[in-house]
Amino acid sequence: MSNNGFQPYIKPEQEVSEFTLRAIILGIILAVIFGAANAYVGLKVGMTVSASIPAAVISMAILGGVLRKGTVLENNVVQAIGSSGESLAAGVIFTIPALIFFNISPTILQIFIISALGGCFGILFMIPLRRFLIVKEHNNLPYPEGTACAKILIAREHGGGKAKLVFNGVFLGGIYKLLMEGLGLWKGIVGTDITLCRNPAVSTTISAEVSPILLGVGYIIGLKITAVMFAGAVLGWLVLIPMIKLIGANLSAPIPPADTIISQLSTREIWHNYIRYIGAGAVIVGGVISLIKIFPTIIQSFKQALINIFRFAKFPPEALASLQRPLRLPPLARLALRGGGGDEARERSGGLPLADIPPGLTARGEG
Repeated sequence: MSNNGFQPYIKPEQEVSEFTLRAIILGIILAVIFGAANAYVGLKVGMTVSASIPAAVISMAILGGVLRKGTVLENNVVQAIGSSGESLAAGVIFTIPALIFFNISPTILQIFIISALGGCFGILFMIPLRRFLIVKEHNNLPYPEGTACAKILIAREHGGGKAKLVFNGVFLGGIYKLLMEGLGLWKGIVGTDITLCRNPAVSTTISAEVSPILLGVGYIIGLKITAVMFAGAVLGWLVLIPMIKLIGANLSAPIPPADTIISQLSTREIWHNYIRYIGAGAVIVGGVISLIKIFPTIIQSFKQALINIFRFAKFPPEALASLQRPLRLPPLARLALRGGGGDEARERSGGLPLADIPPGLTARGEG
């Protein structure tokens, strides 16, 4: 038990299979699937959804249900690798389009190189930050998603039933999409034009997309975030667009970036030329505010990481708890991990220095 009273599920003295070939292969397959799915969803709705819990459930179904093998730590490795595809997809779809907006069109090879370097840098940056952000700050940063994923992994005897729900959802969503878009039996988007304040010049469009993708996204992100997104849509389409139409009704010259006067622009064209840039500005401001708020934590994390690197260098491997020794990796990989403080990266979490390791599976000794 650690100093903060946390009791790990896997004890330091236990030896359990974790970084196995089957876990790596299954994790890579899930990373490709969830990465592609999140790239599509992210480009469609502007945000990605976590793949940790679905990857954990599918891993338990395959390793424990089909292969009749697999430990809780192997399932943890699978979900860690599988969910990395979602993180990598988010890094690509939220940055590469910005280059395209500036008339810079990277090739497929260039996007691949950017993605590979971004993924490697992300992992290496998390190695020195992990001890402070996940171990030291366990009581202050609960990581609700990681905790939920850990509870699912621990309760893996129920994995078959949970996995059945996941696969049923995939099947029903695929059938719905096929009937709607493949066969064209009904429209995916329904909407109508409305007039506000009985003024024909003040009009907008109300529409809704009936899609299993959006239903799943809303279920995962929860009511609070869904309400925030809906409020943004209401602000844009029912307030800003009519306001722009009303102000621009008497203008005789176009306002950039549009090259047509506002009175001749449709609702969609107003959104394309004005509203989306307002939304992008709100995202940037929100990111800056968040960065300012967590900046002290970032500084403290790097400070603690440097202290740990020099502190662990003074101890021989046998003096460390088994959960804090590095994995037996090839020399080049071992050298890279040590350069990033990897002597601490193997707290019983599948041995992977990833940001989304479920806290409930790690031993939080102070080492």
